[in-house]
Amino acid sequence: MNKKIFTYKKSGVNINSADKFVNFISSVSSKKKGKKKFSNIGGFGSISSIPNGVKQPKIVACTDGVGTKIEIANTLKKFDTIGIDLVAMSVNDLIVQGAKPLLFLDYISINKIDLIKLKSIIKGIVNGCKQSECELVGGETAEMPGTYEKGKFDIAGFAVGVVGKNKILSKNKIKNKDLILAIPSSGLHSNGFSLIRYLLNKKKIDIKKKKFLKTELLRPTKIYVKEVLKLIDKNLINGCANITGGGLADNIKRVIPDNLVAEINLDKVKTFKIFKWLNKNGVSEKEMLKTFNCGVGFCLIINSKNYESVKRCFTKEFKPYIIGKISKGKNKVKLNGSINWI
Repeated sequence: MNKKIFTYKKSGVNINSADKFVNFISSVSSKKKGKKKFSNIGGFGSISSIPNGVKQPKIVACTDGVGTKIEIANTLKKFDTIGIDLVAMSVNDLIVQGAKPLLFLDYISINKIDLIKLKSIIKGIVNGCKQSECELVGGETAEMPGTYEKGKFDIAGFAVGVVGKNKILSKNKIKNKDLILAIPSSGLHSNGFSLIRYLLNKKKIDIKKKKFLKTELLRPTKIYVKEVLKLIDKNLINGCANITGGGLADNIKRVIPDNLVAEINLDKVKTFKIFKWLNKNGVSEKEMLKTFNCGVGFCLIINSKNYESVKRCFTKEFKPYIIGKISKGKNKVKLNGSINWI
């Protein structure tokens, strides 16, 4: 007798658990004042409209993940903030070109559906979407036994935004003698965690026993959307850069025209305790600068006459301050001085 003993569930994939998770996502992301704003979460695709009033709209799209910061979350069994990180990594890139985030989708791949873990991640994603005033309109959750070890997972995010043609922040808006402002980061954000984990492993540091590290390593990425879009609406900035992997130099040079140089005074940078801790524990300044944001999460390039108006758009914690200027030259970025690590 031919016994049919093979099932998808026995292979490690539980469709019922996945369906429960989709229902949960709909309940936390699609309700507004008791009514579903997007009723097609769980469908094959999501439909949305381009906002009214955008002249000659251009679509901007970004995708990113949070890297090996997820391994810190796994170690500490704390998953409620990496969803914020996931949203931040994409929407903070969108606003560099002047775009307002509209839609966000997530992709989660995991060895086995863990509803407690996944619900925590999704709540963070919803939180991040609220902070950036965009909608979580869908995503994908893939249960992949045999690809990931027990308890392991990965996440990716996809953001879509819109900008009017006359509001696009292009390189040609940046001029000689413009000021470079640093907006403080909230901490490490989501870059350099492979180096951090390597350091922790080599020095045999148990982060579960270090309150300072438990707090700092999972501190969520600051989302700059509301403040920066307000500045763009008021025509107060000429350019900006999201400071992620590659640090200050590599990210700022991406927005500098060929005939200009961003001169940055490192001694003006206000760094934080976590970066000083990393430097003290064996990461050189050169390595710090090309791996971490070192306390500068986002940079603005502005006309000097707009400085006071720009500062008024921020809370005290994230008040921008001057770290350099634009001058004529061909090297795009010049770093002067040194950060005070003491």
